[in-house]
Amino acid sequence: MLKERGFYRGVNLGGWLSQCDYSAERLDGFITESDFAQIAAWGFDHVRLPVDYNVIQRPDGTMIEEGLRRIDCAVSWAEAQDLRLVLDLHKTQGFSFDAGENESGFFESEQYQELFYSVWDCFAARYGSKPERVMFDLLNEVTEDRYLPAWKRISREAVRRIRRHAPETLILLGSFRWNSAKTLPALEAPYDERVIYNFHFYEPHDFTHQGAYWEAPYRDVSARYSYAESGACEKYFEDFLAPALEKAEKEGAELYCGEYGVIDVVPPEEAVRWFRELHAVFERHGIARCLWSYKEMDFGLSDARMDAVRDELLPLL
Repeated sequence: MLKERGFYRGVNLGGWLSQCDYSAERLDGFITESDFAQIAAWGFDHVRLPVDYNVIQRPDGTMIEEGLRRIDCAVSWAEAQDLRLVLDLHKTQGFSFDAGENESGFFESEQYQELFYSVWDCFAARYGSKPERVMFDLLNEVTEDRYLPAWKRISREAVRRIRRHAPETLILLGSFRWNSAKTLPALEAPYDERVIYNFHFYEPHDFTHQGAYWEAPYRDVSARYSYAESGACEKYFEDFLAPALEKAEKEGAELYCGEYGVIDVVPPEEAVRWFRELHAVFERHGIARCLWSYKEMDFGLSDARMDAVRDELLPLL
């Protein structure tokens, strides 16, 4: 279904409407229509658009029309290039995958949960008439396992409300531990046949995130690993993804990898090896995917460091 509907080979637009300083300069200029043209020229069929709540929703729950118009532009630019778009709520009031955002209380607060539902009510009413063009990603990377019982209830209610306006739209649902493939079996069966299991993949983490400055308070990031030293290989990827594959088969659901990539500390040639073997597994199992990320964000495909290997890499993605 995902391949036939054009959500098979994508790239994230990280850092545009999310994880940024939210300045007018950033929101107006980081990604433009020309970037969509480049993405299409590179052979991708869709983009994933991360959006932080504060771009489109005030603390009292009223929507910010200027922010919504920016999403409208993205949908329009994608359509002009025959690209599909995944609309991802990257941060909601009371929760962010990034502890540094100081958002808390979402899984315990009915008020925060209602604000979350109201975002999806708005998105569903605004974009639900384009199920062939826009897919929804409920929430980026639930973190701790203690949130899972609440997340099961919240996500099911969110899908129920979305379906009032968007009965045909595909919806992505991930599990805890930052959307780990290994935690997908903890989810319930999908709400309906248009709910897709979603995972993110940055394994082995010590390889893909070596030197990640944002992790320095929690672990030693000074060590460096070559691809060979990391233990990564096709069998490693197969084994890691096995629980997700088994869960999807059991429930008759599809799999989508909403983020994956290698940090810019890793030499590009080493990154290509990682992508080649991971993609062999993705292709073997028909797993749709969306690279992190198109530009900058420490993982940028369009960055100058990738110039020497991009022609080799693009056919693998």
